[in-house]
Amino acid sequence: MKSRILIVEDEDKLRRVLELQLRSADFEVEQAATAEAALKLVDHADLVLTDLRLPGMDGLDLIHLIRRQNTRTPIVVMTAFGTIETAVNAMKAGAADFLLKPFSLDHMMTVIRKALEVRALEDENRTLREELGHRYEYDNIIGRSAAMQEIFATIERVAPTRATVLLAGESGVGKDLIARAIHFKSPRRDRPLVKINCTALPENLMESELFGYEKGAFTGANTAKPGRFEQADTGTAFLDEIGDVPPAIQVKLLRVLQEREFERLGSNKTRHIDVRIIAATNQDLRAALEQGTFREDLYYRLNVVPLNIPPLRERTEDIPFLAEHFVKKLAAANASPVESISEEAIQRLLEYHWPGNVRELENVIERSLVLSSGTRLEAADIRLDTAPRARERTATDFLPEGMTLDDYERSIIREALRRAAGNKSQAARLLGLTRNALRYRLAQMGLESANAGENTD
Repeated sequence: MKSRILIVEDEDKLRRVLELQLRSADFEVEQAATAEAALKLVDHADLVLTDLRLPGMDGLDLIHLIRRQNTRTPIVVMTAFGTIETAVNAMKAGAADFLLKPFSLDHMMTVIRKALEVRALEDENRTLREELGHRYEYDNIIGRSAAMQEIFATIERVAPTRATVLLAGESGVGKDLIARAIHFKSPRRDRPLVKINCTALPENLMESELFGYEKGAFTGANTAKPGRFEQADTGTAFLDEIGDVPPAIQVKLLRVLQEREFERLGSNKTRHIDVRIIAATNQDLRAALEQGTFREDLYYRLNVVPLNIPPLRERTEDIPFLAEHFVKKLAAANASPVESISEEAIQRLLEYHWPGNVRELENVIERSLVLSSGTRLEAADIRLDTAPRARERTATDFLPEGMTLDDYERSIIREALRRAAGNKSQAARLLGLTRNALRYRLAQMGLESANAGENTD
């Protein structure tokens, strides 16, 4: 069946041009000159293409009303007014994407097809979950829980597309495995999969590593070198720990996502690439938005298909199957005589809180196998991490005497910088923060200038 597009635009000439273009692309089209008229037609639409500035009710109000009665219909907004912030506000209200006037008809068709493709993914997800109900192992990912079955279903639907995927979850939940599963289930399976660990790249080298550089771009650049995105051309780029990318690089990443183009460092030549983006984070990017350390427009470009991987403590029903899988896998790798794991050992694993998630479980099984001498792993063989926890403060010593919360936080940050000899990246790791989050706190406290001369690498 043909998809039906509802155009909401008060300018007659533009509305007619859009209608002709969509009909020539084999879409059915309905039109409305006002938001009030559009509300009567939206139930029959597969996608709404609306201007934000309309007579009477404006486009933002229309989006809110559509979302109240229909959460599934994708909405693409057109705007020539205000700034990019206007379009971001529309996406917060529930729009799938935006077009800034003037735009090309080809670009409009690309945006519309992408939005319909994502809608199709969501529509078929439930049916696919039922079809996969019998499947418990997926490309070396183990899971019988409902949460993991949903993830398997989403991989099946999203893998054949080009849609950008944002994987969110704590460290150790398996984001890397899921990114690989998406790539190897895609038409790009025979093309490069390039993993880019954003945390591991020093900030002053990140631009040249991602986008490459030309000969003579900086001291020591004796030859030209392609960047990671060029290496991933026609394949997939996996951006791990995307929340650690500094603001200056975020702007360039946004361009890669939107236009699939960039320039090497030291070059004015624009290079075009065909690359599918998968990003991952263990941070709360919405909190980063509020702090101003992560761009809103980049977040919404990345968050086309969000995939939240639950921590192991929230899917404990998977632990027995994971444990058995790791026993078989690691016993062979370590030449261990262990062939199985007892119910009592499983019970001990179920009672643990697993702060390190699946990665920690694998390490515990391997440690236990190495130190065990029998053919079955017993409860006594399980070597859990028993490092002491920090003492909880009582009401009487919650804060050091005479200090406010701001004073205490300031003193901790100063101490971290002292221990790190002024290296902000190292200080951020000591504090459990990203570099950008630490800089934000330093600026808020007026400490940024005081440390301006210190090592920031």
